[in-house]
Amino acid sequence: MIGNNQDLKKVVEPQSFSAQDFKAFLRDTISDSDSDANANSNSNSNSAAAFSIINALRTYNDGFGDKSQKFLRQFREKLDQNLVVDVLTNVQNVELGVKFFMWAGRQIRYTHTLAVYNALLDLLGCYKNGIIEDHFLHQIKNDDTQVLGRLLNVLIRKCCHNGMWNLALEELGRLKDFGYKPSRVTYNALIRVFLEAGRLDTAFLLHREMLHLGFKMDMHILGCFVHFLCKLGNWREALNMIEKEEVQPDTSLYTRMITGLCEASMFEEAMEFLNRMRLNSCVPNVVTYKILLCGCLNKAKLGRCKRILSMMIAEGCYPNPKIFSSLVHAYCKSQDYSYAYKLLKKMVDCGCKPGYVAYNIFIGSICGNEDLPSLDVLELAEKAYSEMLHAGIALNKVNVSNFTRCLCGVGKYEKAYNVIREMMSNGFIPEASTYNKVIGFLCDVSKVDKALSLFQEMKKNGIVPNVYTYSIMIDRFCKAGLIQQARCWFDEMIRDGCTPTVVTYTAIIHAYLKARRITHANEIFEMMLSQGCAPNVVTFTALIDGYCKAGDIERACAIYEKMKGNKNVHDIDIYFRTCDDSSKEPNVVTYGGLVDGLCKVHKVREARNLVDAMTAEGCEPNHIVYDALIDGFCKVGKLDEAQEVFAKMSERGYSPNVYTYSSLIDRLFKDKRLDLALKVLAKMLEYSCPPNVIIYTEMIDGLSKVGKTGEAYKLMLMMEEKGCKPNVVTYTAMIDGFGKAGKVDKSLELFHEMVDKGCAPNYITYRVLINHCCDGGRLDEAYQLLEEMKQTYWPTHLANYHKVMEGFSKEFILSLELVDEMGNNNSVPLIPIYKVLIDSFQRAGRLEMALKLHKEFSSLPLSSSADKRVYTSLIGSLSASNRVDKAFELYSDIIRKGEVPEFGVFVDLTKGLLKVNRWEDALLLSESLCYMADEEKVCFIMALFIESFAFLFLPYCCSWQLITSRENGHSSLEGFEGHTHISVDASTFSDDCSQERCPILLMDLMMNMK
Repeated sequence: MIGNNQDLKKVVEPQSFSAQDFKAFLRDTISDSDSDANANSNSNSNSAAAFSIINALRTYNDGFGDKSQKFLRQFREKLDQNLVVDVLTNVQNVELGVKFFMWAGRQIRYTHTLAVYNALLDLLGCYKNGIIEDHFLHQIKNDDTQVLGRLLNVLIRKCCHNGMWNLALEELGRLKDFGYKPSRVTYNALIRVFLEAGRLDTAFLLHREMLHLGFKMDMHILGCFVHFLCKLGNWREALNMIEKEEVQPDTSLYTRMITGLCEASMFEEAMEFLNRMRLNSCVPNVVTYKILLCGCLNKAKLGRCKRILSMMIAEGCYPNPKIFSSLVHAYCKSQDYSYAYKLLKKMVDCGCKPGYVAYNIFIGSICGNEDLPSLDVLELAEKAYSEMLHAGIALNKVNVSNFTRCLCGVGKYEKAYNVIREMMSNGFIPEASTYNKVIGFLCDVSKVDKALSLFQEMKKNGIVPNVYTYSIMIDRFCKAGLIQQARCWFDEMIRDGCTPTVVTYTAIIHAYLKARRITHANEIFEMMLSQGCAPNVVTFTALIDGYCKAGDIERACAIYEKMKGNKNVHDIDIYFRTCDDSSKEPNVVTYGGLVDGLCKVHKVREARNLVDAMTAEGCEPNHIVYDALIDGFCKVGKLDEAQEVFAKMSERGYSPNVYTYSSLIDRLFKDKRLDLALKVLAKMLEYSCPPNVIIYTEMIDGLSKVGKTGEAYKLMLMMEEKGCKPNVVTYTAMIDGFGKAGKVDKSLELFHEMVDKGCAPNYITYRVLINHCCDGGRLDEAYQLLEEMKQTYWPTHLANYHKVMEGFSKEFILSLELVDEMGNNNSVPLIPIYKVLIDSFQRAGRLEMALKLHKEFSSLPLSSSADKRVYTSLIGSLSASNRVDKAFELYSDIIRKGEVPEFGVFVDLTKGLLKVNRWEDALLLSESLCYMADEEKVCFIMALFIESFAFLFLPYCCSWQLITSRENGHSSLEGFEGHTHISVDASTFSDDCSQERCPILLMDLMMNMK
């Protein structure tokens, strides 16, 4: 800005002049003013003289007699071209004009010019439709023979100039009849007009006459002639004509011939003429190359364009930006985007930077197609975008939308989100429609956070969201399950005076129904009716689909029946109060939603009948309806019926897609018909229907489940070769397959491979791998996986837990018992992982590690009483390993949490105390148990004491056994090999004494044993 102000000051501030400069400036100014004044004065003087002459001629009316001639004598000295032209132009009397023309021609020091002849012809042309009467021509001839010859030549040229070649031919005949010959200029004009009219034979005749009279064509007309001949393919005749004209061809003439050859699509000959030019020392110029380039471009000869452009640049002839842009467009149209991008680089090398047109052509050609470009092609568009961003050039609004769509399509959401802001920095002014499209693209790929940010940025930039903007946001957020936010926008748009449409209402009603919030859905429906917005068939279709998704298939069917005119259905009358018959007629989408809903609840027969009914009504099922029905039959195990629908679908002209094949393959694997599943896969490849990641994953999982992990892994490698990247579900299924086959090393190797390839493992992946590591004794690796898992963000709410499980089959989830875990925990998916690890370390005798994990486990939120099995198991292991004090610490934790320990805990603690000879503690523990346990459990504890005493006081027993019979309430120690048999009946403790005396009796018993 400072530089601009300084430049402005230089312009507007007065500069210092010397005295000499100032005098010169005044002298030049006065001189210029005088010359302009003289010119105006002369012009005014001529006009006045012309009108004076015209008035005198009309006043005297003596047929240009003595009075007129005497009056004209005063103008002899003033007579010039301008005065004569003014008189002829304004006299409006042919007789007077012709006589004045002849008088002027007789004056000394005056000669008629071309302008005078044209003025006379214009005057004569006003008489009888442009045909000059012969008597005027005879008058002029009688006055001056040479003047008439010149006049007729000018007349012929004037006809040629106006394109009237037929009139020019007549005048040529009259010129010859008067005994005159056409001039060289006239011949050139005649040849030109006949070439333009495509009358080559006449042009040849005139050329022959010219040569006979010794005239030569001028270079321009010769160029036109040879161009015309080359355009007809007669390039040899063109060379002969040049030879007859005895002309040395120059660059311009060769260029004209090359132009004609290009127009005739004779590119080989055009290139030969280019070589001929060089042989004759004529250097092709930028016009020559431009003609060659444009000719090849028009005929889509792009290979030749590359050669010509290389030659052109090598010789220092650079195309202008317009030609470069045309070349970029042509190569983009032929999908040679790599060379098109190179052209943008060549523009820089040639000194003309790519501009708005070239960049928009390039990016628009790549991103403007319905199908997404390949990754390498899109990368070129991104490079071009970065260059134009750096150069301060903006995309147009169409290309902004298309470019962001492609970026979203390949997962580059951050770049897509920034496009509008970046383009605004280069002067792009976005409209609501631009924001709407980009927001829609982001929502379509579930990037609702980015869409929300862009929506807020839109409002911040002062662009008011319209009903389409709100409808997009409400619809996409409803589909993402964010109904509360969608409702906020719905209320906001009403508050801001933006009236919702039936699309807006339908979206939020559909979302509420799917979430089983029927009251809210009906509330919105009532609001729609109160605002005079009538529901249409899309609304009713959404109602049916919503109730199907909510599991209320009966109400969905009732709405369908009402749409079909069944008046006996009344419990859904709320939806049919203000609609006409045309809005109630079900369409193929309506049928599709209901068929899918019926199949989801395994009512496939009803779904089949509905498809037959819609066909009978003249509503042809589409591939979505057929896919839903095939999937329904496959889900209930009716593979034969599914194949019948598949065959009918093909008969109707619908090609099966990946979803169709997916249903069949899934069923075939469940039925363990692997051979047929592989045949279906082969058919998909045969019919150019490449399997997607879902189908590959189904097959890999199916093969793994039947132990064919080798084949499953080969299939996984094949899918990568086919360009289909495995996702987290694919890797998890393969890891699980290797683990079940005992190949834990392979599972770990595959896990690291997926991470290296940028595929992030999720909770289920870790859960599967940790389970297999524990089963295989790889506890340290399992622990490392847990640590890695803790350092990664994991869902802490049930809704996100559901999101993690998307893509995994129901059977797979059930096999991991995840449904129960989700129902019990409602959160914190790390809890079951800790359980598995603690149990595994404990069974391996690594109690320190188990205790460490338990300490972490106890600190987790929601590690509740449902997990006291972990405590019980640890207490048993600690007691068995003589670590009774640590066992009692865990026992105290259970009591402190308000939980009642299981009976097994007391048994393990008692065993542990007796094992380390802490008899008094054991007796105290047994005494507390007497107040809580029944007789049978108390007897069991007493039997433990007796067993321990037996170890102490029967040292000679080589073999003994404690037998506990809970059926008859009898516990005994039996000695073998002839040793003592000690038996204690439960009645000893139950009939003769109360539970309070049990410890005393036990002591008495012990004394008796001594």
